[in-house]
Amino acid sequence: MALRLYNTLTRQKEDFSPLDPSNVRMYVCGPTVYDFAHIGNARPAIVFDVLFRLLRHEFGAAHVTYVRNITDVDDKINARAARDYPDSPLNEAIRKVTETTERQYHEDIEALGCLPPTLEPRATEHIADMKALIDRLVAAGNAYVAEGHVLFDVPSMPDYGTLSRRSLDELQAGARVDVAPYKKDPMDFVLWKPSKPGEPAWESPAGIAAPGRPGWHIECSAMSWKHLGETFDIHGGGIDLVFPHHENERAQTCCAFHTDRMAQVWMHNGFLQVEGEKMAKSAGNFVTIRELLEEWPGPALRLTMLQTHYRQPINWTRKGIETAVATLDDWFASASQTSTTEPSAGVVEALADDLNTPKAIAELHALRARAEAGDAEAGQSLAANLAFFGFDRPAYTAWRQARDAAAREVAGDLEPTVERLIAARIDARGAKNWAEADRIRDELVAMGIVLMDGKDPETGALVTKWELAR
Repeated sequence: MALRLYNTLTRQKEDFSPLDPSNVRMYVCGPTVYDFAHIGNARPAIVFDVLFRLLRHEFGAAHVTYVRNITDVDDKINARAARDYPDSPLNEAIRKVTETTERQYHEDIEALGCLPPTLEPRATEHIADMKALIDRLVAAGNAYVAEGHVLFDVPSMPDYGTLSRRSLDELQAGARVDVAPYKKDPMDFVLWKPSKPGEPAWESPAGIAAPGRPGWHIECSAMSWKHLGETFDIHGGGIDLVFPHHENERAQTCCAFHTDRMAQVWMHNGFLQVEGEKMAKSAGNFVTIRELLEEWPGPALRLTMLQTHYRQPINWTRKGIETAVATLDDWFASASQTSTTEPSAGVVEALADDLNTPKAIAELHALRARAEAGDAEAGQSLAANLAFFGFDRPAYTAWRQARDAAAREVAGDLEPTVERLIAARIDARGAKNWAEADRIRDELVAMGIVLMDGKDPETGALVTKWELAR
């Protein structure tokens, strides 16, 4: 079946045809490792993990190379290193910060069901490759040296702005704010810059005598070139990276290697909001993956993310996570302990249509209904599809068992109080004291109690059962 992917470069869905079917190559911009990753960082990790799984299914696991980088050169890293390890040498302090936060990132996204990428290069391990690219750009006339900086000469690339669909006039108008005096053009961007005191530094390229450090954009151009070649199949990341990061990556790579394309397909996931608002610490809705994992299982967070198509904006809500938990309860209860070896055709077809995860999830619901009706084959297929999607059954089961055990313990402690209040509510309703009955109900709800009213089938008397809200 044809795999179709939406290409940001062409603004349309296209049949995917890898440059080399025996080595399908994908690069995705990874984290800057200075602190715990937030839930917005989880979206590209999950989205492109699903694509990685689909590519492995279609072309064979041995024939797919997935590179996701680690950015470990950044001002925020420097600041945290100075704060946390003031008595350590700079490079040692930076390494401590980045190794700790990289490990935290790996733990978090593994809990979300993400497979490790094939390769995970660090920016600091590719400084020589960055300098080689910069020297090529200077030699080709696409970059120049000015006051210890190396800058990319944007007007030297006539089709700059093609990826983000911005004209040179628009870009020039937007760039004329605090323009550095050493720039030839306001749009020119930094490939290399002098290091300030207290910043990491390396021997500079382009004949510059003073040590310096790379610009952000050159890092990904160097790492993708090193591990995937001058041109590769898929470049992914969040929609916020289209401009300037991906536009500048494309410019650097295409000009360095005199090619019209860096990646055949550019893919971008949409923005994420939290409870209807842009996530920000100032708004009080900034949430990390680690914080969510303290309360919820990774598979539920993964499903919450995949309920929305990857190119659409997503509104991250507590209600959405609760719905995902209920869905996984149903799916795992209906899925067989044994499974078929392959995902079902309906799920693969949905994902082959530009990762249509909502449609694929509908296929899982249909399998669950058939399994619930006694179709053993559907139960086995459901189990296979859940595994293919990255929903970790043992992890979810362990979370559910721990959650239920805690609920039983709490329920046991609350039982005398709850039973007393329920009896009082029944008396109030019998006396038609609706205000008192409602007050008691609200008190129970505030305690996290779910009431289920009914009637005794023999006497017709009001009977109320209860449980803790999940």
